[in-house]
Amino acid sequence: MLTHALARVVQRMDNAARTAGRPSPRLLAVSKLQPADAVAALAAAGQRAFGENYVQEAQAKQAALGSRATGLEWHLIGHLQSNKAALAATLFDWVQTVDRGKLVPLLAAARPDDRAPLNVLIQVNIDDEASKHGCRPDQVDALADAIRAEPRLALRGLMAIPAPLPDLDRRRAAFARMKGLFDALAARHPTVDTLSMGMSDDLELAVAEGATLVRVGTALFGERPARD
Repeated sequence: MLTHALARVVQRMDNAARTAGRPSPRLLAVSKLQPADAVAALAAAGQRAFGENYVQEAQAKQAALGSRATGLEWHLIGHLQSNKAALAATLFDWVQTVDRGKLVPLLAAARPDDRAPLNVLIQVNIDDEASKHGCRPDQVDALADAIRAEPRLALRGLMAIPAPLPDLDRRRAAFARMKGLFDALAARHPTVDTLSMGMSDDLELAVAEGATLVRVGTALFGERPARD
């Protein structure tokens, strides 16, 4: 079941990239609220990168996986509270949700010296939604400069969750605005190579507008269980 779901999602990504004349993006499997065994099964099918929303859930899942977690790549894609930053810096390979300057020194100070620098994406609230986290587009450059100043962090790009508007042209426009921000950032910082956007229901739009990484949960695992 998971093997077939993975193949279908990869095919959707490849088809969208081919149609748009773009490289195929990387796939991030969003495993929040999924059991460790589901992660292990998808990993056995070849998927290596997994996204978690909650720091403590990721900690428990990694512990449950034990040696089965070897070689997997872990991304934090949920809002990061300041008091969880130190733990996040030790558990994850990527933090995609840096949206304020306060997090930068906290993550840098806690990143272990024997690990590679923590890969960081700046989360942008591209549609200015009051209900969502993320910095304003005009705050990206200052945050990027702060991240680049920390040797234990690696600035890799941008992440966004555009509003799930029924008007697909408006949703596409948000992805296009993110691509413009990404291109401007990449022109200033040579390490920038990742634009994380697009999910199960709109990955084709995101890929068409230049996503290099898409975050897919439901299309891989099915509807997620409710959180206790």
